[in-house]
Amino acid sequence: MPQPPAPSAQVTAAEISRIAGVTRATVSNWRRRHDDFPAPSGGTDSSPLYDLESVRAWLASRGHSSAATPSEELRTTLRLHAQSGGRMSDLLLLVLAAAGRSPEELTAAAQLPDPDIVTRAQRDVATAADAVPGADAVRFKADDAAVLRALYACVRDEGGQAALGVLAERELEDSAASGAYLTPAPLADLLARLIPGSPSRVLDPACGGGTLLAAAARRGAGELYGQDNLPVQALRSAVSLMLTAPEAEVTVRAADSLRADAFPDLLADAVLCNPPYGVRDWGHDELAYDPRWAYGVPARAESELAWVQHALAHLTPGGHAALLLPPATAGRASGRRVRAELVRSGALRAVIALPAGASVPLHIGLQVWVLQRPEPGGPEHKSVLFVDTAGDAATGTATAAGTAANARTRSGSRSASLDWEGITAHALGAWRAFTENPDTFEGEPGVAHAIGVVDLLDDVVDLTPARLVRASRAEVDPAELSAGVAAARRGLVGAAKSLARTAGREGWSAAGASAREWRTATASDLARGGALTLLRTLPEGARGRADGGGSDGSGKRPDGAAVLTGSDIAGGSGPTGNPAELRGDSAPVIAVGDVLVRAVASGDGPMSRVAGEEDAGALLGPHVHLFRPDPKRLDAWFLAGFLGAEENIAGASTGSTILTVSPGRLRVPLLPLEEQRRYGEAFRHVHELRAEARRATLLAEETARLLAGGLTGGQLLPSRGPAPDVPGDSGGRPRARRP
Repeated sequence: MPQPPAPSAQVTAAEISRIAGVTRATVSNWRRRHDDFPAPSGGTDSSPLYDLESVRAWLASRGHSSAATPSEELRTTLRLHAQSGGRMSDLLLLVLAAAGRSPEELTAAAQLPDPDIVTRAQRDVATAADAVPGADAVRFKADDAAVLRALYACVRDEGGQAALGVLAERELEDSAASGAYLTPAPLADLLARLIPGSPSRVLDPACGGGTLLAAAARRGAGELYGQDNLPVQALRSAVSLMLTAPEAEVTVRAADSLRADAFPDLLADAVLCNPPYGVRDWGHDELAYDPRWAYGVPARAESELAWVQHALAHLTPGGHAALLLPPATAGRASGRRVRAELVRSGALRAVIALPAGASVPLHIGLQVWVLQRPEPGGPEHKSVLFVDTAGDAATGTATAAGTAANARTRSGSRSASLDWEGITAHALGAWRAFTENPDTFEGEPGVAHAIGVVDLLDDVVDLTPARLVRASRAEVDPAELSAGVAAARRGLVGAAKSLARTAGREGWSAAGASAREWRTATASDLARGGALTLLRTLPEGARGRADGGGSDGSGKRPDGAAVLTGSDIAGGSGPTGNPAELRGDSAPVIAVGDVLVRAVASGDGPMSRVAGEEDAGALLGPHVHLFRPDPKRLDAWFLAGFLGAEENIAGASTGSTILTVSPGRLRVPLLPLEEQRRYGEAFRHVHELRAEARRATLLAEETARLLAGGLTGGQLLPSRGPAPDVPGDSGGRPRARRP
């Protein structure tokens, strides 16, 4: 009896536009103008769905080659594969095997006939199965051929991590674990750097995708142990760590760490953990007499304090742990006794408050708890460090006001907009100074303060940094604060005048009765025609592969160069990235006149800018696209203005949780160079206006913060008469009087 044909995936009109590399309006025109355009095969009248294979056949008949990136092709093919019953987790081991193959081998594999590619994949995955403990047996079938081919191509062109992310993304969407998120890389690096020394053996008992363990590996950890309740997360973490840290010994297990500890006898040098929050069914009843609760049995509502004690139980005496916890853990009444014992014993060493937006949930300012397992005969800990980094919230005007509803779609972009350089500097600076000599640590008023153990052991044992750090404002010298306020006000007045001058200039006029229309070309078309060159930093796992975008032409990497990141573009700052995070020599060197576009789409800050003198010589970060225009054919500011336009970015972005910009699909109007330059001058003016507004906003916030803090802290007193003019002020305006 013949087998029925495999079901085809269904796609929306928006997905068709991404496959074809056109706008959504173009797809709507095709539907109206072409009678042979595929009819809807599902969905509703307002949101129809179309058969994927029929759409591809229609596009091919009209010469529209797919504009999708290899990862997009893999994502689309996985939709069809999932409908035929394929398991995404079966492919994770193949990513590990494929990442060890050369580009030529991967190309040859992708071109094999269906029966041969299944045999080849089966042979490849067998070589990797032994490397991942606990991995289930994998058997590919004939109908897996299409997804195997897409996977080989994705690993070849974008690297193993890109393919791994697509696979795990799909598996998590299909499971009940839609709340699983990666810890942002800057935050993971901060937690890893809070561990003193160079720990060799590191455990993450809620490892997720392995971000924290990868950060530990970058600091030299040679033994990485992870556990996660979700099998797909555990497998993903194991494969990801083997790709990023091939020299390390990786052991990852799938089970609930609190109920079924996979490493009961393990004593690690360090524990890093971002545990699940607010879990009431964590095993309170069956674990009531667990020996891990050396500091008190956690209450049913205190699963976070169970994770804290689990981490301490897995440390060698004197070893350190860093956990990311919600702020309620520091002050809930139900956790008072455990907190008191952690403080009294000296196990709690520091609590560091982060700005809202550092990690999911984005609307809450999370905290990092740094702990140390007491060692017999070790030094007595008489104080606890508290640091509040909320003042380092953002590099620009982006705020942390958000809701849980939009957290899922903007997690990467919101974290990227924070001033991680400032957050890390304040946290690490205070922590290192405190650990060198806790008894003489002076701290920084309003930022860092050490509180004696006796002072913390009151009726509530509230460990909230903001409350404890701000209580130290009385230490600020009144004359010094007054001088700071005066300087901030002078800067604000100057910035306000500059903003007014910039806003007053006009460089445009109305287009007439209707908006102007023009012919456009994609960035890929312009690159093929030689009008521009598209460069990028190759993803991990794709180093050295020739794709035309991994070098600046010189083959040399400048010593000591900073890295320009997506958050630098969003916040209008100079390059702030750490070159140590770039591996190999794949990062292009930025030159004056290059057009830089953020690779992750978000509404926080501009998406593009033209490189100036302050950017020249910096290395291109991994989440930034670089367009190098031929100045005889393209004006840089004209190009930046249209590439970063909101509608253009939306039409070239893909993804469900984080929107990733496909640079080749961005569109640019075809205009004469002289007309481009007129547009370029207008876009340059828009850039200057945005920069002046950002500067004035930051100075206004700083002035208001200093004034409010000085008045409430007792260093400043309200004036009894008219306030004196500030140098540079326009004068003439009435001053506030004390009633």
